[in-house]
Amino acid sequence: MGTTELKRRIIKLLKEDEEFRYMVAGLIGLEEILKKLDRNEAELVRLREEMKKLREDMITGFRRHDEILKQHSEELVRLRQEMAEGFRRHDEILKQHSEELVRLRQEMAEGFRRHEVELVRLREDMKRGFELVNRHISALGARWGLMAEEAFREGLRGVLEKELGLKVERWTAYDERGRVYGYPSEVEVDVVVRDNKVMLIEISSHVRASDVSHFKRKAELYEEKTGRKPSRLMIVTPFIEEKAVEASKELGIEVYTKI
Repeated sequence: MGTTELKRRIIKLLKEDEEFRYMVAGLIGLEEILKKLDRNEAELVRLREEMKKLREDMITGFRRHDEILKQHSEELVRLRQEMAEGFRRHDEILKQHSEELVRLRQEMAEGFRRHEVELVRLREDMKRGFELVNRHISALGARWGLMAEEAFREGLRGVLEKELGLKVERWTAYDERGRVYGYPSEVEVDVVVRDNKVMLIEISSHVRASDVSHFKRKAELYEEKTGRKPSRLMIVTPFIEEKAVEASKELGIEVYTKI
């Protein structure tokens, strides 16, 4: 039987025999399925090879990472040891410094104590020396004080008259009501009259706040006794206490201390 006849008969069977047609269709489908399975199996083999290679690469990468982590761990351990050793050395140094500071503090405290004892002794010696000097000064003042005060007044009065051309006169009155000193007494004050103006001058080698008050009351007594109001009140002295300066400003009294 030729090929042409065979084809003709197969076509006829496909048309007329339903069971044969289904069998042929099944055979054709099975073949396609087998072909697809073969292709899938080949694809699975390829994927399995790629997964195997990927697994090997991952294992290699993990091994390399393990080596790196191991190195880092060793570095961290060494670094931790070095830091511990550094802290230990620092603790030793701080301990030595602390001991030095304690010793230095003790030495300073001992030095301060000795200095304090020396200062107390020096203060006592100075106190005794000042007391001795004060006793000598007091003795000299009692003997020469009044004479020196009067000599200063006379000398300065001469300067005012000769160098400045002022006529300085001593005014004396009795304060029977004790207005100046608080009890009846003789009162003296230096008076300068110039161009019909009256100026009162208090000349002293040392002026206290009480001296300023006394001078102000002398001026009031002068005006009461003479009926003439002083135009200026002046204090001439080489030394005036701070409170006396303040009192002079309050009472309107001029102070001349740099002479």
